Amino acid sequence: MSHTAFNSHLMGDSNAWPLGKLVCVGRNYAEHAAELNNPIPEQPLLFIKPATSAVAMQEPVYLPKGVGDVHYETEIALLIGSPISKAQPAKALEAVIGVGLALDLTLRDLQTELKKLGHPWERAKAWDGACPLSSFVPVAEVKDWQELELSLAINGIEKQRGKAKQMLTPIAELLSHISQTFTLMPGDVVITGTPAGVGKLADGDQLDVQLTNLLKVTTQVVSL
Repeated sequence: MSHTAFNSHLMGDSNAWPLGKLVCVGRNYAEHAAELNNPIPEQPLLFIKPATSAVAMQEPVYLPKGVGDVHYETEIALLIGSPISKAQPAKALEAVIGVGLALDLTLRDLQTELKKLGHPWERAKAWDGACPLSSFVPVAEVKDWQELELSLAINGIEKQRGKAKQMLTPIAELLSHISQTFTLMPGDVVITGTPAGVGKLADGDQLDVQLTNLLKVTTQVVSL
């Protein structure tokens, strides 16, 4: 599926913007950093996936061949509705118009190799199909940002569960921090980091991904 399918899908609005850049946050949950033997960063670790990496989460998740292990990382996704640049936390949070879910798919073997070489991660993180995205629900449905909770079950077995209040950098502060470097534009999506429990996907896996009581998506993993 092409990323252009999100043009009218982001908020279910025919006037919605095209999907923009996907700003991702690494190691925003301490237990996830520990499980990969990574140090906890002193400030948010940021990287970008292009819009071409995004696909609809409800469609099959395709695994590329010949690239080693593909790991899942389930994350809360924030849809930006107005420009943010060098904003304070409260103002930055006001720019969010939707909340959803993302799978930050990672070519783990390749990422490990690139890290050893001191090279950027993009080849392991930004390939076509590397970011399944759910639809977004309006922020008016969010009663407490800190209590947002994501979960992932694979073949009926829970693998990941985490709350926003466990993030090392909370959502409002995270948006503010990002905006000091990157101007966020309408249609951009911020992917806020994954809790512990990441692991390898396999052909035929059924994924059940849920965000509090706001959103649930079931999808299937298929090898190319």
